[in-house]
Amino acid sequence: MMQQKVIVFLPAHNEEESIAEVIKKIPRDFNPRVQVEVLVVNDGSSDRTVEQSLMAGADYIYTFEKNQGLGAAVRKGLELCVEKKADIGVMIDADNEYPAEQIPELIEPILTGTSDYVMGSRFMGTIKGMKWNRRLGNYCFTLLQALLLRKWIYDGQSGMRAFSRQAMMEAEIIHDYNYAQVLTLNLIRKGFRMKEIPIHYQVRKAGESFIKFRAYMTSVLPAIIKEMTRPVRKRRVYLEQGSVFPLMNNKKD
Repeated sequence: MMQQKVIVFLPAHNEEESIAEVIKKIPRDFNPRVQVEVLVVNDGSSDRTVEQSLMAGADYIYTFEKNQGLGAAVRKGLELCVEKKADIGVMIDADNEYPAEQIPELIEPILTGTSDYVMGSRFMGTIKGMKWNRRLGNYCFTLLQALLLRKWIYDGQSGMRAFSRQAMMEAEIIHDYNYAQVLTLNLIRKGFRMKEIPIHYQVRKAGESFIKFRAYMTSVLPAIIKEMTRPVRKRRVYLEQGSVFPLMNNKKD
């Protein structure tokens, strides 16, 4: 029986207080046809994020010596998933706001071949406790994405997403600060099939979000314009499952 390899990757910057709990919640044995591994992309943390990750059972650690930004960390996570021959990649934030226990539901549409890119939607599930300013910002940016793509989207800023191998190989994130909008715009413009599933949101209990309103507006809006005005190639079918990304500066402690 051939197994599907799933790599769950966590971009992390100074998340020592929450990352171990997230890793421990990741289901490993929910399907005999699925092999799950965990990768942490340590984005220049100055705390014990790496130590906590290893003690919690992370299989791989990749370290940026200096903080590069969430977009850069997600880009590297996707590259490493392809390099390590994952059939499916799952990204989940390390802050424990997203339900790692729902990963089997998240990847199901990819396992069954009905979707290429799946987002966990808080607005289809639960958003109790989300601050009003975050909720309003999410509504606005999600509506913008929906208008640009002419496709209804419920939660365009979700920090929990799954990708088929081909989606990972084709995904482009054109700036380092963040990834949420440009990644969805890029994949859907290329013809990848997207689906959202409801997830349960819980308020961050430790640490602090790196997202700041002014920086978000001045960084993300220009990136959206750049993504929408540049040409993209429609998805193509790969006949071989080889690596297409270089693996550099990988550290496993």
